[in-house]
Amino acid sequence: MTSARNLRGMSAEQLQFQLDEAQKALFDLRCKAASEKLETPSLVRRARREIARIKTVLRLQELAKV
Repeated sequence: MTSARNLRGMSAEQLQFQLDEAQKALFDLRCKAASEKLETPSLVRRARREIARIKTVLRLQELAKV
């Protein structure tokens, strides 16, 4: 899990890569949760928050360019 402070220091390409990886991880977690093999259900929530954090930083960078 990456903090917002660390995310702000990344470029847009790095953030996009992090976003893709986080979305893949969330998909895997949801599959595991559906098959009832997920030991810690809070991981799904953490992954969703990570994705939201990355998207927020991407949007802030986009607005800063305008």
